[in-house]
Amino acid sequence: MNFEEIAGALPKTAVTSIEGLPFPHLASGKVREIFDLGDALLLVATDRLSAFDVVLPDGIPGKGAILTQMSNWWFAQTAGLIQNHLLPDQGGEFARRGITNRDLQLRSMIVRKLTPLTIECVARGYLIGSGWSSYQKTDEVCGLKLPAGLRQADKLPAPIFTPTTKAPKGQHDEPINDAQGAAAIGPALYEKVKALSLALYQLGHDRARQAGMILADTKFEFGTDATGNLFLIDEVLTPDSSRYWPADEYRPDCSPPSYDKQFVRDYLLTLKWDQRAPGPRVPADIIARTRDKYLQALRNLIG
Repeated sequence: MNFEEIAGALPKTAVTSIEGLPFPHLASGKVREIFDLGDALLLVATDRLSAFDVVLPDGIPGKGAILTQMSNWWFAQTAGLIQNHLLPDQGGEFARRGITNRDLQLRSMIVRKLTPLTIECVARGYLIGSGWSSYQKTDEVCGLKLPAGLRQADKLPAPIFTPTTKAPKGQHDEPINDAQGAAAIGPALYEKVKALSLALYQLGHDRARQAGMILADTKFEFGTDATGNLFLIDEVLTPDSSRYWPADEYRPDCSPPSYDKQFVRDYLLTLKWDQRAPGPRVPADIIARTRDKYLQALRNLIG
């Protein structure tokens, strides 16, 4: 689908729950609902909005469809590096299973049943976020020693792999080093996902640069089938799993503007809120500006 078709089909109000489907419900994440199709899974991205690991009362209309369609685009772009969890011919799969609602199709993926790895695979090309916080304290990120004198948002000499634990819902992921990652999933598999994550990051960075954006960092998730084959799963290179900056506004020694929910985080930081559930309501103008950022990132890539 092209950008205009996707943008024109987005709902005017946020879809924060998925009800009435004739499939067994397996699990809920901060954004996604998972249903059992027997031989496959149905992943449905809602418009729920989370910040500081808390799902907020207000969603962003169409966010789930934007994330899903951007992931689908990136799955096609990255297919030369690694297979992914999407079943071929998504349109045919929807029809075969009686999923005819257009909004539901736009926000859904029908995927293989796989076993997710127990680590999250983070690749960074710039020193920002938790990586910058760690560097300020130790000159290291996930046990990797970095050159002295780097500034916030500086481009790193080469991209680095900084995995984390995969914490239960409501808890925070924790950074781990190479030894801990290898112990968690096995040394051979760890080296494989490390190399793949860095290759995927480089591909994403180069394609984003062509679209006028800088991919500062991103998170990948992988899963395996019963015979140990590796797949790229979940979402990929979306504003929810990645930090994109407008290339023409980038400069180091600050936190550059980004194509994500930073508007929401900045607003929440002005409140007297302990960052625990329940989260506060978010003003309509903050919601609208955040939606525009997601849409702009999609337009830049596929428009």
